[in-house]
Amino acid sequence: MAHDFAAAMSHALIVVDGNGAIRFANPAFCDMFDYREDEVLGQPITLIIPERMRGAHTAGMANVAAGAKPGLAGKAVEVCALKRDGSEFPIEITLATWTDGGGFWAGATIRDISERRERDARLMRLASHDTLTGLQNRHEFMTVLGDKLSVGRPCTLLLLDLDGFKDVNDMHGHAVGDSLLQAVGVRLPYLLGEKAAIGRLGGDEFGVLLPDCGDPRLAQKQAAQILDAFRKPFSLGGLELELGASIGIAIAPLHGGEAEELLASADFALYRAKAAGGRAYRFFEISMRNESQAKRDMRDRLRRALHLGELELYYQPQVELATRSVVGFEALIRWNHPERGLLLPGVFLPSLEQSALASEIGWWTIDEACRMAAEINGKDGSYRIAVNLFAQQFRAPQLCDRVAEALERHGVAPECLELEVTEEVALNDEEASLQRLKAIRDIGVGVAFDDFGTGFASLSSLQRYPLTTLKIDRGFIRDIRKCPSDAAITRALVAMSREMGLRTVAEGIETPEQETLLREIGCQEGQGYLFGRPMREQDAIASLAAAETAPATSKAKRI
Repeated sequence: MAHDFAAAMSHALIVVDGNGAIRFANPAFCDMFDYREDEVLGQPITLIIPERMRGAHTAGMANVAAGAKPGLAGKAVEVCALKRDGSEFPIEITLATWTDGGGFWAGATIRDISERRERDARLMRLASHDTLTGLQNRHEFMTVLGDKLSVGRPCTLLLLDLDGFKDVNDMHGHAVGDSLLQAVGVRLPYLLGEKAAIGRLGGDEFGVLLPDCGDPRLAQKQAAQILDAFRKPFSLGGLELELGASIGIAIAPLHGGEAEELLASADFALYRAKAAGGRAYRFFEISMRNESQAKRDMRDRLRRALHLGELELYYQPQVELATRSVVGFEALIRWNHPERGLLLPGVFLPSLEQSALASEIGWWTIDEACRMAAEINGKDGSYRIAVNLFAQQFRAPQLCDRVAEALERHGVAPECLELEVTEEVALNDEEASLQRLKAIRDIGVGVAFDDFGTGFASLSSLQRYPLTTLKIDRGFIRDIRKCPSDAAITRALVAMSREMGLRTVAEGIETPEQETLLREIGCQEGQGYLFGRPMREQDAIASLAAAETAPATSKAKRI
């Protein structure tokens, strides 16, 4: 009966005597190792043990047979085994020993764990490799970089960002974008060879580690080869896609002795390469870090300024060109700096790029604008306050909720608030931006494209957005009387806006001649120094009060 039980087991079962000869093997064992029962009985157990392991096995069995306590008895151990054809495969073996009639015996159950090993390998690969490109993921790449730096060897880090990738995503969709990233994941290893470690660090950013390379000339040569390789189009399913690359280069230990420090240095250099127009490489320089430190210092000072009440909104009138009636104001931030006096946004807003403080200041701006809207509108007013959104603020998931809360807190009708966003910000992640703008319009708040005409919005994409206003950039207005192309572009923008049922606001109007021409081509509204400079809240309120009490001939809220 015991024999029948052993024969029926799905696990391989084997028994050997004190001499190491196989005395019993069940069918599962024979199937696993591809032997017939008569081919293994009486044969040495080394039949299934790889040659390199036989010496250790024989010595261990001899010690146990001589009375030593078996250290592995009852424990599952993973080892390699040998099939009949000479191929090795992983097994899990659990050993038992006993004596019978004065003789030593050993038995074992054996499991083929090839599938488990393959599954574990796949999981390890998933944990260390990017699932889209097969390259190292960020965690694995940084681990490899850290290991190289820890032994004190020089190395070079190249940080790549793809130029034009967003345009591909916008034009052809994310499926094509993913295929393009996969193609990059093939081209880079082919170009750089086996010595380079390559990782996808996120989005369209890639890292290249050149170990044992501290020579700037070699790093420069490698970067130039990468840029040259990207001049060749990527062919994907009949599409010929142009794609460039910008590269930041940092060399260890000169530019950083730890992984995060070296990566930050390469990132500074990459920023400079992008700022130079892309499709270029730049080496890290100490001044880049000093510039970054200056921005951090400015952000820290701005954070204190916000909490100390040093920030203030100024209001520039927006007028109806046909009557010069004030229809609203654009809220513009100013900093009452205790040492430097009144600072314009160009001095401090660049420091807020990619900073969470931008959203914090942005929420304060919306709240202040809603408070101002409540002040000038009362119960029956219809003046509009326009507020510029920071990019980080626009992408925040709580944007619509924060706006609705500010309106409710100050008792302001939604149509008295208009949020301005630039084309570049709105068209980044177009589908998500569309949903955000629809949510804003659903609560009744206006949406304006600011500085329109300077970005890259197409008419087809523009038609999808739930806009209320287009603001024509001051660059087209400045020379509108002298430059036929500026006049033609402005005329086309106004006509397009009218066809789409949108309000058009021309920015930067400074002369009566500009005003006259804009009125003639049908532009509805404008703002600029001709109608009023940005002014403090109390002055803006006073100007409205003066217009309301003006004689009937000019009472239409003229300024």
